Amino acid sequence: MSIPAKETLEALVVKYLPHIKEIRHYIHAHPELSYKETETAKYIRGKLKDLNLDILPPFLETDTVAFLNRGKISKNVTLRADIDALPIIEETQCPYKSKNEGVMHACGHDGHTAMLLGAAMVLNEFKESLNGSVRFVFQPAEEGLCGGKDLVNAGALKNPEPNVVFGFHGWPGQKTGHFSSKAGPMTSACDTYTVKIFGKGAHSSTPELAIDPILISAKIIEAFSTIPVKRFSPLESVLVSVCRIESGTASNIIPETAEMEGTVRYFNPSYGPKLQKYMKKIIRSICKMYGATFDFEYNILYIPTINNRTAVEFAEKVSHKYFGKNSWTTKEKPVMGSEDFSFFIKSYPGAFINIGLGENCPGLHTSAFDFSDDALANGVTMFCALALEYLS
Repeated sequence: MSIPAKETLEALVVKYLPHIKEIRHYIHAHPELSYKETETAKYIRGKLKDLNLDILPPFLETDTVAFLNRGKISKNVTLRADIDALPIIEETQCPYKSKNEGVMHACGHDGHTAMLLGAAMVLNEFKESLNGSVRFVFQPAEEGLCGGKDLVNAGALKNPEPNVVFGFHGWPGQKTGHFSSKAGPMTSACDTYTVKIFGKGAHSSTPELAIDPILISAKIIEAFSTIPVKRFSPLESVLVSVCRIESGTASNIIPETAEMEGTVRYFNPSYGPKLQKYMKKIIRSICKMYGATFDFEYNILYIPTINNRTAVEFAEKVSHKYFGKNSWTTKEKPVMGSEDFSFFIKSYPGAFINIGLGENCPGLHTSAFDFSDDALANGVTMFCALALEYLS
């Protein structure tokens, strides 16, 4: 089947763009936290119902999965957006500022959702030109609860399975509407851990009677910092962070317990179990030295996002065709942040792609962030072009 002319696609995006902006502003003004996106999901389903798409029953209550041309079984392109917000007080002065106190779209998921809804509107007008189906996935709980893993495990990518999967993320510091990605690792794994140290309390004037959990914690933290250097090649990126430590209630009492927690990041999928083993060995050894006991909990959470080379090269060619040679940048390095889109492309070819929000755009996860409306048209066009070119 022939691909619609580039100019035809662009004209349809322009036609729908005012509505797409309205959608983003509405979602931005009504943010909801992970697995609480009830009204967001209802709003998304309402927009898709107007298009007469095949909307599946929820897999996780607040997700939405919809199909265009589900009956065409030759190929499937899956497009994904995340929908949840963050527990941050918004400090922007935009007219569509968050109406939910203490919650805001500080990571651009309102933009991702609006672009994917826009793509559904436009692609619906090209359904006869698609030699296959398009799955639209609106995923909850990307922020910290790994909803992507839950959704994939619940079967959202079955019947039919995708031939390729694409997802976007808005990117501050990159030229507005331009795209970037790389083959191989794109974002890191992120594991979490908690360590509880059980010592013996005493008055600060008699430290010889105590088993000091604060001292023991300090020794453990120091030893954790040596793991990336002593246990892994310097050419590998491994990061062990201690992000919270809590102990004691008074300035003159050595406490009985201390608790710490943090994250572990890496790009090699096999490193999680190794790091868990090394950390537990360190904790056990130091606690034994001082006569303390411990609890250690380690959760392998986000896996690395590893892009398929063929999918990335395909996306680059599509970007060049629709936006010009300067519209695409191949990233030199992955980032140590994490992303549960990784589970969508764990078993299927796919690519996670950044779309620029402007060199001066405030950073992600900050109270001043706002997804740029100027990036929406290119995002919608790129989503559509990827599906049209792949299924033509």
